[in-house]
Amino acid sequence: MSVKHPIISVIGSSGAGTSTVKHTFDQIFRREEIVAAAIEGDAFHRFNRAEMKAEVLRRMEEGDQTFSHFSLDANILEELEAQFRSYGETGRARSRHYVHDEAEAERFGAPPGHFTDWSDIGDGSDVLFYEGLHGAVKTDRIDIAGQADLKVGVVPVINLEWIQKIHRDRASRGYSTEAVTDTILRRMHSYVHVICPQFTQTDINFQRVPVVDTSNPFIARWIPTAGESVVVIRFKDPHGIDFPYLISMIHGAWMSRANSIVIPGDKLDLAMQLILTPMIHRLVERGRRGR
Repeated sequence: MSVKHPIISVIGSSGAGTSTVKHTFDQIFRREEIVAAAIEGDAFHRFNRAEMKAEVLRRMEEGDQTFSHFSLDANILEELEAQFRSYGETGRARSRHYVHDEAEAERFGAPPGHFTDWSDIGDGSDVLFYEGLHGAVKTDRIDIAGQADLKVGVVPVINLEWIQKIHRDRASRGYSTEAVTDTILRRMHSYVHVICPQFTQTDINFQRVPVVDTSNPFIARWIPTAGESVVVIRFKDPHGIDFPYLISMIHGAWMSRANSIVIPGDKLDLAMQLILTPMIHRLVERGRRGR
């Protein structure tokens, strides 16, 4: 953690909805005139697309059916931890971009499925913002969680997460339901052992829960809408959280536990604005005063 150069880490798996959360953070940064340097979790994958396919096949031939982008050794997490530490100490780090498609290829000047060159980031920034799979990993040799000042988990219930992933991968990547299902199955071991433990490290979790039937996510024709969902917001430390204020400001909100509030799904953006804006503001102001 750093007083002078704070780090915000948003953690969620593929299909969790972290891109939507990133949009809300961007709104807060813009409104509060906060300059944020950004790191994408995909930038710290160990392999490009072709190399990853070859590595998956090699592992499967050796009997490992669990290797995926979720796996610790599919990523250069020591480097991610080093860049978090560098930013916390100096306000500077380095990163790169993983190019997903042709549109990004035109923007970044690298072919789809490849990485751009490493470049320096952070000069003149107020905060480092990470969004990806491994922003709160803590093992006996890696402590990325310990480097971040505010950790936010985005954790839809797993059937909803699968529905969102299946629909996204079919629509934007042209995958079949069977191919996406195979990916989900291969990722389950690391989902349990790598992804889930991070949500005990997070300061706040936003968990979307559908209130319609999602019993078989592999045949669902539609993604449940925000209006067909509630969101459970869990605070690791509820001290200082003004729950009466939040309930008064968010119509339909109620407390389910001493550290948890439940809101209608279509009030998520409002809730995030109300909860995160003062937290981010305090981090940034503390950092500015400490320089």
